[in-house]
Amino acid sequence: MDAAANTNTLRKRIWTLYEGNVPAGHRFRYALLIFDLATVAFIIATSFLQWQGTKYVDVALGVLLLFDFAARLFIAKRPWRMVFSFYGLIDIVVIIAMLAPIGGEGLGFLRVARVFRLLRSYTMVRRLRQDFPWFRRHEQLIGSALNLGIFVFVMTALVYETQHHSNADINDYADALYFTVTALTTTGFGDVVLTGTGGRLLAVVIMIFGISLFLRLVQVMLRPDKVFFKCPDCGLTRHDRDAVHCKACGRLLNIPDEGEV
Repeated sequence: MDAAANTNTLRKRIWTLYEGNVPAGHRFRYALLIFDLATVAFIIATSFLQWQGTKYVDVALGVLLLFDFAARLFIAKRPWRMVFSFYGLIDIVVIIAMLAPIGGEGLGFLRVARVFRLLRSYTMVRRLRQDFPWFRRHEQLIGSALNLGIFVFVMTALVYETQHHSNADINDYADALYFTVTALTTTGFGDVVLTGTGGRLLAVVIMIFGISLFLRLVQVMLRPDKVFFKCPDCGLTRHDRDAVHCKACGRLLNIPDEGEV
């Protein structure tokens, strides 16, 4: 009975750190976000700079990521659902890539998706909205830029990992990033091309999905600035910043305003 009670207490404490709306939880999630960003920055930097000590840092990061994954699995209501979810499988692949040299830095690039998952979690987004006015004003722009950035780095990793052994044009991540960007923007200089049927199909994926994400980012940048506030009557969530009434149903709104010009 004591063991079960201790287990429940530990689970509640860990849940508070990951999901709780308390100062300790907010600080922990910000620290986790900073850790993820630092991890991604390290992976990107060491992909271009062939540093011999990378494998030791990879193992240390892999152990920390393993503890983090185990903690989230411990508090999950449906552990198996978490394991086989999209982000769960990405975390597993990245942890294996960090702890064992089976995929090199390429799989490590998938760690970018962890930042995406963390930023899309309800508690983190809510906290960012409360703490940073610029995040509230540009939330859609940040989300679109994040989506595009994740896509570019994941595709760069796939290009490098699938081509550098057989393609003389892809010697490092700089070459892979160069091809990804030229394909995404449909510039297509032609000095670097992917070989084989798989390479051509990968280029098609980059062009189709990449240009869609790029156009989405441009659309958000050019679209009139809106504020998110759910109308109590009709549920419309996007309004002009100076809106007094809901343009869909005419309901009087009380949109929080910081008084900024």
